Amino acid sequence: MFDLALFWYGIIGVSLVAYAILDGFDLGVGCLHLLGKTDLDRRIFLNAIGPVWDGNEVWLIIIFGGLFAGFPAVYATLCSVFYSLIMAMIAGIIFRAVSIEFRSKRESKKWRSFWDIAFSVSSVFMSFIMGVIVGNVVEGVPIDALGVYNSTFLDFFTPYPILVGITSIFLFSMHGAVFLLMKTEGELHRDLRKYVMVCIALFMICYVGLTLYTIAYRPFMTQMIVRYPAVGLIGVFAFLAILNIGRCIKKGYDGWAFISSSISILLLIALFASGTYPVMIRSTLDASYSLTYQSSSASPVTLKILMIVVIIGIPLVLAYGAWIYRIFRGKVVLDEGSY
Repeated sequence: MFDLALFWYGIIGVSLVAYAILDGFDLGVGCLHLLGKTDLDRRIFLNAIGPVWDGNEVWLIIIFGGLFAGFPAVYATLCSVFYSLIMAMIAGIIFRAVSIEFRSKRESKKWRSFWDIAFSVSSVFMSFIMGVIVGNVVEGVPIDALGVYNSTFLDFFTPYPILVGITSIFLFSMHGAVFLLMKTEGELHRDLRKYVMVCIALFMICYVGLTLYTIAYRPFMTQMIVRYPAVGLIGVFAFLAILNIGRCIKKGYDGWAFISSSISILLLIALFASGTYPVMIRSTLDASYSLTYQSSSASPVTLKILMIVVIIGIPLVLAYGAWIYRIFRGKVVLDEGSY
């Protein structure tokens, strides 16, 4: 029998991967924005993502919309438990959007510097907060049988979520730097080759540290690997994909480097899913209070309707995205309409 709940759980996962890959390089470009030495460099950074950044955020809407319709209990618990963090993330989204649109409205150096800082800080902040949320989802939160959160705001910031947050910053920075390599040329392109290698090194340090921390202090994340050793290959392939980024860059294969970076993100999310499955929100008070995709899914009728919407809607989103990326492919060329 076809498992509608599992199907919708997979759709949420696919949307999460799409968002992390697509808006991930937007956030990464923002994290690196202040490394642009001149106003021209920073304009190139902005125009590299200018045509696509807002479309990439559609996947975030799909994720929350999918949770709301397909897993209402998870949506309700997630938005109530992480309310303050989600509001902080939304504030970061607003500041990032305003920074992109306002930055080039005036020629004033102070004006542009202010929005440059706002754009970069909001990007770093969003990356960190997203990582903190993911870290807390992995670690678990103290929710009771009614989904009521029994702790304080500062309890979100324990060592593990903080480490995941820092790792997210370097992951997106690496991904954004690789994307910029495809969109730039000349001296800026040569500078970015140095930046991306530094980002890869910093991310690898965090990745290895996070892996060792998880194995030592979050052993439940490795239960799937213990039961099915082949699952551990996901982590190995993720590691190899990251190493391949540097190899491709040294050979001048910038497009393949971006593909490798995207694959590494996909595999890291798959590794996260293998450790948490089938739990969507883990309770640290009692395992029976945890929300799984089976226990928190909507009715079969609702899921069947959602499946029809997804079958029609997702291909349209993908087609539109492919069309936009095809139109704006190639190196960034500034004109009067540029940011």
